[in-house]
Amino acid sequence: MDTGQAARAADIKAIEEVVAAVERTQRAKDAEGFLALFHPDALWTTAHGRVLIGFEAIAAFTRAVLPGASWDGEVTYEVVHVQFLRPDVAAVKVRQAYHGADGSEGAPLYVMTREPDGPWLLTACQNTQVVKEPGPA
Repeated sequence: MDTGQAARAADIKAIEEVVAAVERTQRAKDAEGFLALFHPDALWTTAHGRVLIGFEAIAAFTRAVLPGASWDGEVTYEVVHVQFLRPDVAAVKVRQAYHGADGSEGAPLYVMTREPDGPWLLTACQNTQVVKEPGPA
């Protein structure tokens, strides 16, 4: 593996670790841990279309909603695709699955950025609820 491939593999591993931290903090309902994953100039759109611009708006929403959130069963997050837009910018497609009675899913898209010698951070994110199509009759 050459240096470029090794660096790319390290970036993908670091991105996967951020998504694992999203899962961990969501499960623990840890608002402050979750917020530590965001770029200061981030924007977030919730699964239901609420647009939150800037860290303060994301923080206010998260602190109000996450501690009291309830879902049936366990939630998992899986990176399904990473597309590097630049060496320091990646579009990350995630599969969010709720392992409860309703089996609901989300399909978040996280645009993540990395400052030189810094961590990957959530910068522009859209969380989309997956609506299950009705099956054949």
